[in-house]
Amino acid sequence: MSKNIKTLVYCSACIALSTIASMITLFSFPTGGSVTMFSMLFATLPGFFFGPVAGITSGIACGILNFILKPYMLTPVQVILDYVLAFGAFGLSGFFSKKEKGLSQGYIAALAARWFFAFLSGWVFFGEYAWEGWNPALYSAVYNLIYIGAEAVITLAVLQVPALINAFSRVRTSANTDRR
Repeated sequence: MSKNIKTLVYCSACIALSTIASMITLFSFPTGGSVTMFSMLFATLPGFFFGPVAGITSGIACGILNFILKPYMLTPVQVILDYVLAFGAFGLSGFFSKKEKGLSQGYIAALAARWFFAFLSGWVFFGEYAWEGWNPALYSAVYNLIYIGAEAVITLAVLQVPALINAFSRVRTSANTDRR
C-alpha cells in the first residue's frame, strides 16, 4: 500500500472516530459547546501520527464534516473560525509527534489553539449571550474554557495510562511503516 493511501486511510479513520465520539456527549451547553467522549483526542491523532500538514488537513476535514452534520452559521467568518480554524488547530499536535510526551503535549497545544478560535468567535459573534454583568470577551474566554477544559482534563487523565500511550505509539509506528 502506498504511503499516501495509508495516510489517507488512517486520517479518515481518525476523522470518523472523532465524528462518532462527538455525538456521544457527556454534557452539552445550551448555547453551544459540549464535553464529548474523546472527540478532540481522535481529531489530534492524525497530526501525532503523520505531522502537522496531515493533522491540519484532517482537522479541517473534521470541522467541515461537523458543520455538515450540525450546521450553525451566522456569517462566513464565524464558520471559518468555528469549523475551519478551530478544527484545523488539532493538527498542531504534529509539531510534538517526535517528543517524549508528544501526544499529551500536542493535545494541549492543539486544544489551546482550538480554545483561542472558539474564544474569538464567542467574543465577536456570541457576546450577546454573556452572563449578566460579564464583559463579552471574559464571558467567551470562561465559557469556552469550561467545555474545552473539561474534556481536556478527562482526556489528559486517560492519557496517563501507560498501556494507552504505548498503544497510540504502536499505531503511529504501524501507520508510518511501509510493508511491501
